[in-house]
Amino acid sequence: MSEGNNRYYILFANYEQGLALRDILLNDGVENRIAPAPRAIQGDLSCGMSLLIEPEYIDAAKRSIEAHGAQYHRIASLEGQIRPGRDRYC
Repeated sequence: MSEGNNRYYILFANYEQGLALRDILLNDGVENRIAPAPRAIQGDLSCGMSLLIEPEYIDAAKRSIEAHGAQYHRIASLEGQIRPGRDRYC
């Protein structure tokens, strides 16, 4: 990842908004991934679902959102939450 270790999360008020935007982004060729909204940025309005966008795709995602008038709650940047020692069983 570029731009340090930041990732961008698009948060939604409901799942329908999230799934609709996912389809729009995929049709526009913008890579994204459905992910749980990190607790640190959920807020009171978030439904718990987010779309995870890597830094190299965030500008394209914003253009796509604007072009289609897609609904979302907010876009939040958060430093990567990957912990290398997590989920080790052996």
